[in-house]
Amino acid sequence: MTIRAGVAGRPIGHSLSPAIHGAWIEAAGLDAHYGAHEPVDEDAFVDLLRQGRSGALAGLNVTAPYKEAALAAADQATETARAVGAANLLLFRDGRIQADSTDGEGLMLALAEQAPGLSVLGQAVVILGAGGAARAAAHALAQAGAAVRIVNRTAQRAERLAADIGPAVIVSRSPEAFGDAVLVVNALSAPPDLDVGPLETGTVVMDMTYRPLVTPLLAAAQARGLPTVDGLAMLIGQARPSFRALFGVEPPPAVDVRARALSILGEAP
Repeated sequence: MTIRAGVAGRPIGHSLSPAIHGAWIEAAGLDAHYGAHEPVDEDAFVDLLRQGRSGALAGLNVTAPYKEAALAAADQATETARAVGAANLLLFRDGRIQADSTDGEGLMLALAEQAPGLSVLGQAVVILGAGGAARAAAHALAQAGAAVRIVNRTAQRAERLAADIGPAVIVSRSPEAFGDAVLVVNALSAPPDLDVGPLETGTVVMDMTYRPLVTPLLAAAQARGLPTVDGLAMLIGQARPSFRALFGVEPPPAVDVRARALSILGEAP
């Protein structure tokens, strides 16, 4: 019987998830299909979840704008999903919905891959933004022992995130927030207004955006000789535990999903 899963969001046409999971499915020789779903509104998203409860789907990855609704609809949720306040992975089991968040794990895997010398334990890290992506990053980095600083245009939203994540997180909007940071993560959808000039030599700069792969922030960091981490590495990183949960096997290491994604993006490997 074909295992059916997919990704849900709006818009969804740009998603690389079907290509990534499809490559792993093919390499693993699975009788499975991973498709894209674009519910027009939250009612349509709830209807898609009903299909999952009925057994038509094994699970779904969830992206904007439905991550919070995904958590709210779940019968069970991991501690990580509850802490983040959103879910990017739903599993349908015996008519029930289990929610998880793999975004933070994806971020940590991306850092390990592209900035292997970085240690955040006991170190200051800065996150730009206070939305869903920032919440996942803040939780993962705080769990790794970092002193997380949230820099956001709206102080109230940043303070709410700080209160939710815990005492390891402080809020700062001053230039001094970046002075001793070993990592700066852009979790904003738009290019941030950030001068990388004052950053310490060796500070890792990460951008969660992957269109383009080298964002203006990463280009500026590279021009300064700073190590960088791109959003595609995080996307693939969060897909790995999702694939394992959806299909019950590890992603086959033989297939280069990054190369396939770069080809779709029109980027050089």
